[in-house]
This record gives sequence, structure tokens and C-alpha cells, in this order.
Amino acid sequence: MTSGERAERSDTAEAGSAELPAAGSDGAELHGSDLARAALQAAKEKSKSQRRTRRSVLGSGGSRRRRRWSGPGADERDPQPLGRLASRLATEHGWNDRLSGGQVFARWNGLVGGDIAEHTKPVALSDGELTVQAESTAWATQLRLLQRQILQRIADGVGKGVVRKIKVQGPAAPSWRHGPRHVPGRGPRDTYG
Repeated sequence: MTSGERAERSDTAEAGSAELPAAGSDGAELHGSDLARAALQAAKEKSKSQRRTRRSVLGSGGSRRRRRWSGPGADERDPQPLGRLASRLATEHGWNDRLSGGQVFARWNGLVGGDIAEHTKPVALSDGELTVQAESTAWATQLRLLQRQILQRIADGVGKGVVRKIKVQGPAAPSWRHGPRHVPGRGPRDTYG
């Protein structure tokens, strides 16, 4: 064995991750490509043993390092549908009650039915009390009689507890008050509605 081969062999043995066999299976010393094959085989065996120990540690409840990519499965870092993000944002900021109230106004026709929606309109929702304005006094009376059924329909459509009470207003008469000065009195004697 030359001094160059000895230096190469000692460097390989020091830098290698496994011990190299000094001799082959027949007892002869290894040289050149045989030495490289033996070093490769030793590295493969050490890698397998490390993988086995790593798997056993992870399998027994060890923590796993997080990948930087999401992979083929669903992940919270993947793009999300806008509706899901808006819902999560509303929940975090406590906007769900106001959004549910907005649903009452947006879906009024579907919630109460076409006949009632044609003659009434929701005006305000505050603390579970929905103020509804009727087109005539007859419809205001009708709405007061149907209050329970309307509350049930709203609860089924939007959610329970959003509207707990309905306040019905009659038609709004025009104001006869013009300008900064006003004379007290009954005003015009006409009936509206």
C-alpha cells in the first residue's frame, strides 16, 4: 500500500459516517473501487439504522418538524374560500349579531312571504327588537296579529334570538311643519292610511 492510499484511507475513515472494512470477506485488503463500494455500503447501513431510530422516536410521540410546503392534503396555510375567511373574521370581532340582523333586512321578502313584504318594510333592529313599518293601518293591525308566526319564520330563517320582539308602526304621515317657527295645534284634519 502506498503512502497516498494510506492517507486517502485514513481521510475516508475519519470523514466517513461508518467504519470501513480494512479487508474484504476473503481477508484480502481492499483497494480502489472495492474500497469505494465498501464505503458506500457502510454509509447505506448507517443511514438505515439512523432512519430506524428516528422513526421509533417519532412513532413514540416525538414531535415532528413542520414542512415548509402544504403538500397534497388540506392545510390551514392553503388559500381559503372568501366566505370562510369572512365568517372567521366576523366571529373574531364579534360581528355575528349585527350580520344576522342584516340578514333580516336582506331576506325580508323570503322570511315573511311576498304578501306581507309587499306592504311592510323593516326599519330598525336594536337589542332584538325589530321595528317594522306598515303601508296602512290595516296592514299594521294584520302584522300585530301575525307577530308570533313572523317571529317563528325569522328564527327559522336567520337564527333564534336575533329578533325577539316586533314593534309595528303605522304609515308615516307627511310633516306639515316647515321653517323654524311652529304654531301648536292639531294640524290638518285628514286621515292617512
